Amino acid sequence: MSPRLQTVPGPSWFKSSFSGGNTTECVECSYLSHAVLIRDSKHIGGPTLGVRPQAWRQFVDSVRHGSQEPS
Repeated sequence: MSPRLQTVPGPSWFKSSFSGGNTTECVECSYLSHAVLIRDSKHIGGPTLGVRPQAWRQFVDSVRHGSQEPS
């Protein structure tokens, strides 16, 4: 008896609620347990950037609240 192959679902991608509904430039994200994936929504088969969840959280917080880096 051969082992059964199970289909593994792909990442669930989403766009920001601030994204335009037409062909505007946008990125999509997907949260995984070990990484946050980021890709260009116009090139879904193109390269994907993966970052640690902590790094993504820091990035999003800095965008929301403005950069806190010294001048």
